[in-house]
Amino acid sequence: MSKLIVIGGPTASGKTSLAIKVAKLLSTEILSADSRQFYREMEIGNARPNPDELAQVKHHFVADRSVLAPLSAGAFAREALTLLEELFRTREQVVIVGGSGLYLDAVTEGLNEFPRVDVNTKAKVERLLKHEGLEGLQKAVELADPDYYATVDRQNPRRLQRALEVSWAAGKPYSSFLRPKAERSFTSHFFQPDLSTLPRENYIAPKTQSRNTPDPDRLNLYARIERRLDQMMDHGLLDEVVALYEYRELPALQTVGYQEFFPYLEGSTSLEYALELAKRNSRRYAKRQSTWFGRDDKYRPAADASDIIEQLK
Repeated sequence: MSKLIVIGGPTASGKTSLAIKVAKLLSTEILSADSRQFYREMEIGNARPNPDELAQVKHHFVADRSVLAPLSAGAFAREALTLLEELFRTREQVVIVGGSGLYLDAVTEGLNEFPRVDVNTKAKVERLLKHEGLEGLQKAVELADPDYYATVDRQNPRRLQRALEVSWAAGKPYSSFLRPKAERSFTSHFFQPDLSTLPRENYIAPKTQSRNTPDPDRLNLYARIERRLDQMMDHGLLDEVVALYEYRELPALQTVGYQEFFPYLEGSTSLEYALELAKRNSRRYAKRQSTWFGRDDKYRPAADASDIIEQLK
């Protein structure tokens, strides 16, 4: 049976490099399941593979559409499954990589069916967001569905709104509608970069961070995240945010690494604060991604590409 090699993991953990090395060893192609790398207008802030990386292996779903044409997890799965059917005709193995666990699950396991949400419930959630902001949404979702709240991207108001709408409309947790995985014509093999093998970097915790420090591997990941954000700034992230400002209300821009800079452009905060906020939110996002990809030991740690090849035997 054909094999889909799924590489997930938190941001800045080396997924892109690992996926390219695996694909080269197997002479195959890569599907990107990063929900922000789909969009051609977003390049720096979403750590899109650079031209040299894209030239090494053929990639799909990278900068192939506009932010004006958002791609949901369900739509992505339909497109990806059609493409996989075609690719598996000429190769036994294909790689899919990304940090968006929902999009990876949509391809490998299928999506869930949720009840219809009435207009009044949607309006109620909208009022909550308007009057209490993102923090109000976060508190409401944590109360309505603590299991989902533990893994969701808490900086993404769209996902929080959806979870709250379903929970309130149905009178039971959003996560209760998560169904068993769908059957596929291929087998999925799940991996994530082994954080203990990443090059060591020096992480200086901010004064506001709890002194109950995470393990050394996570601290090293935080250092990589912060260094990468600094490099993004050097490479023109702020100019990219300026160019995208008119689209700031679109779902694609409701994401870490972009939304923190909009208040700066509006004159309500400093650039230094915006960058520190982006770093903080990126660390928190990485922590939630780690929770997602480690929630059932499905994603096996891999030291390098050869380790994955060996585990596939």
